[in-house]
Amino acid sequence: MTVTWEELGWERLADGIGRCRLPGWDCTAGLVIGHGTALVVDAGSSLAEGARLRECAERLAGRRVTHLALTHPHFDHVFGTAAFAGAEVYAAVGAEAVFTGGREELRLDAVRNGLPAADAEEAVDTLAAGAPRHPVSGELTLDLGDGRQALLANVGPGHTAHDLAVLVPGSPEVVFCGDLVEESGTPQAGPDAVPSRWPAALDRLLALGGEDALYVPGHGAVVDAGFVRRQRDELAARFGVS
Repeated sequence: MTVTWEELGWERLADGIGRCRLPGWDCTAGLVIGHGTALVVDAGSSLAEGARLRECAERLAGRRVTHLALTHPHFDHVFGTAAFAGAEVYAAVGAEAVFTGGREELRLDAVRNGLPAADAEEAVDTLAAGAPRHPVSGELTLDLGDGRQALLANVGPGHTAHDLAVLVPGSPEVVFCGDLVEESGTPQAGPDAVPSRWPAALDRLLALGGEDALYVPGHGAVVDAGFVRRQRDELAARFGVS
């Protein structure tokens, strides 16, 4: 039986493209439906959340999830990765090292931010097995069939050293920004941020999407190019860079 985006609590952004705002940290996950393919953007904050996300995505797409793109290696975006077994996993080059050598830091950060310790430990135990097999340096175009493409762009560093954006051409174009852009609060700059490069990363994001694109932040409501530009300028002033 066909279900609508709204019935599952998702927001439809364009034909075959949508996103949901996950509970807890208001983290965005995206879905791009192709011909016999389905691309999910970000995996949620736990294995259980990743499994729920995959189930919803596959009901909406009417097919299995074939591709998973991770915008950056923070727990609320990657801890559900192992729930997407069999999907081709993409991330910015270098992110794969966090899945192996940075697991303890991710676990501690998750618990500090309120994820139950058991959920964090379960996710960390499976994280290495779900490490991205397709590191993206520069830009990579995914052919999702029947003319649908998704451009994976390593636009960072900025929010982290490994920031990946996902641009889906169309009318309108849709850009999944990860936490390079946040609408629901001030962008968070943790110890792994690269503040001096963040404004330049947003310049690249704007150059990719253009003035008429929908920009989907890692947290919060969908925004336009003007919002991204204002946040870019605020970050530049905050960190004393141009």
